[in-house]
Amino acid sequence: MSHHSTRGKKLSIFNKKQDFCPKSHSLKSIVKLSNVDICQQDNSVILQNISLNIGEGEFTYLIGKTGSGKSSLLKTIYAALPLNTGHGEVAGFDLREISRNNIHLLRRKLGIVFQDFNLLTDRNVAENLLFVLRATGWTDEAEMNTRMQEVLTEVGLLTKQNSMPYELSGGEQQRIVIARALLNKPMLLLADEPTGNLDPETSDDVLTLLRNLAKQHNTAVLCATHDYRILQNFPARIVRVLNSKLIDDEGITVR
Repeated sequence: MSHHSTRGKKLSIFNKKQDFCPKSHSLKSIVKLSNVDICQQDNSVILQNISLNIGEGEFTYLIGKTGSGKSSLLKTIYAALPLNTGHGEVAGFDLREISRNNIHLLRRKLGIVFQDFNLLTDRNVAENLLFVLRATGWTDEAEMNTRMQEVLTEVGLLTKQNSMPYELSGGEQQRIVIARALLNKPMLLLADEPTGNLDPETSDDVLTLLRNLAKQHNTAVLCATHDYRILQNFPARIVRVLNSKLIDDEGITVR
């Protein structure tokens, strides 16, 4: 394939009409950022004066080159990085007002799916999930066990609850991560390169699962990726990081 035809193929991803989710402005906002600066760990600004609105149940891809600020934006949304400029609201929480005392309340409304799984390697699958439930305020053992089994059933891995992470394939580990993210019935799932360590077939399985579960629970999803193949196979709204700005899938700067 020539360089020209490859470029045309990539462009078609952005020009394709997206019809998976209704436009976010007609939905209840789960993420609402207005004129914010996104800073890195060292306080340097990587995204400047951006705005973003994600509606309830909406699936949105966040794309851009490595180092462009995708992960910093996600970290700001789940309050791992502070918001100092502009207005930011996530799941009803003002990001400017988040503190150590109430950050756990925001995190209960969010599910996070990481590229490198971040499972506790010294505990089995059930213990990994129960750890998260305890950390987010659950206390009733029977209720915790019921919820753990519910999410494992949803991702098709109930039979793996006693397995250690190293006994699972990469695809199975990512399914466990999705189950973990769903434990508290979040309003928003944040996925940071969720298929980055998976082969194409497994990536498709994981994306299918993620989208079906999000649709089933009316959960908003913001999925950071640079895998153009999944954008073509699973079209949805696309927001691009370009030159320290956000550009929506119609080529218009997000305001």
